[in-house]
Parts: sequence; structure tokens; C-alpha cells
Amino acid sequence: MKFAVIQFPGTNCEIDTAYILKDLLEQEADIIWHMQDDLSSYDLVILPGGSSYGDYLRTGALAKFSPIIEAIKKHAEQGKLVLGICNGFQILTEIGLLPGAFMKNQNLKFIGDDLFFKVINNSTPFTSSYSKEQILKLPVAHLEGNYYIDSDQLKELQAQNRIVLRYCNSQGLCSEQANPNGSVDNIAAVLNERGNVLGMMPHPERMAEEILGGQDGLGFFQSILEYHKERKEQ
Repeated sequence: MKFAVIQFPGTNCEIDTAYILKDLLEQEADIIWHMQDDLSSYDLVILPGGSSYGDYLRTGALAKFSPIIEAIKKHAEQGKLVLGICNGFQILTEIGLLPGAFMKNQNLKFIGDDLFFKVINNSTPFTSSYSKEQILKLPVAHLEGNYYIDSDQLKELQAQNRIVLRYCNSQGLCSEQANPNGSVDNIAAVLNERGNVLGMMPHPERMAEEILGGQDGLGFFQSILEYHKERKEQ
């Protein structure tokens, strides 16, 4: 499987992500500079975490004007997989591939910590390696992680099972107390309507080896590989 990891000015997780793909999972992965405009040879596109353009104006606001964006949209329109992690999630909302928007955390402070997440939907190309309602411990690092969506769109997400992860406590309770940033409905990851674009706030690449504190994040990448294998066998 061939992965493209997009690099914008200010991206800082592209090397970590490529390492997981190449060194741990033995896949082909290229770091693609945002000025390129062709992703046709890749099976999956990852928009990694960081602070594209220094988060100037707001997260993802300037990245959406990069030449690579049209290629990302085309990739998604063709039904290929797109994964946005943290800043990548924020960019995907800015360019309209995912619904909603991001605001500053409710406490107006940067959050960098390992948090708990409940798997709400494990029947996606990104989460099939997990069990439903499995509790994951994953790192977050964001100042604008407060996910907002209006009530009508929220009902659509809920009805279509497009909420993939929610913030929770260690027992799996998705409460206000377990919500670190004020996100609507404790939402931490969502799918597009077609099911091939996922945005998530936690960093799975930072929790994919025991030396990093655990392997709870590795399943996202393993799920993608299994999905691709099954598609090839059809």
C-alpha cells in the first residue's frame, strides 16, 4: 500500500507518521510537500498534526489555499481514503471534506496530555481493528480542539453513525468532566458521509509502540491495511 503524508509549512508530525508506516508496518510512504498537485499514485492520503502556517488567523485557514488541496479533494471524490490527524482534521473541516468547525479550547489553554477515547463506530476502514466501545488511551496536543457543529448536523452525524471517537474517562463514561476542550457531544473523530474521510484529534502515531507508552494508536493504521487488502481481494 502506498501512503502520502502531506507536509505544510509548520507541520511537525509528518516524520513520526511516516516512521510508523515505513519502519513498523513496512509500507511505502512519501512525505509530500504542499506545493505538489498530483496524488494519483497513492492509495491513502494523511494530513498529519502540527501547526500549518503557524495557525495564523485560525487552524487550517491558510493551508486550504495550498496547491495540494485540490488533489486531496480529488483523491476523496474518487473514494480513496483520507485521514486527518489533529491539524489535519482542522484542515479537512476548512476545505469542506468534513462538517463542523474548530474553536479554541473552552479553558483557552493548550492541552497536551494522554486522554481516554471510546470507539463509537468500529465498522469503518480506519477502526475495524478495534471493538465497539473499546477504550483507548491516546495523546492530544491542541489549542483549538473545541469541535463545533450545529444541532441539525449533529443529528445527522448521530443518525448516520459517523461519530467515530468520543472523549471519555478511564471507565468509558463520556461526560462533561471527561470533555477536555468543550467539543459538542464529546466528539473526537468524525467520518464524511461516504465513509472514506476521517478526521481525529488524538495522535495515533504517538502511541503505536510500547516504548512510547502503549500501542493503542497502531490499530488505526492496521485497520487501513486490512481494508486495502480486502478491497484488492474482491
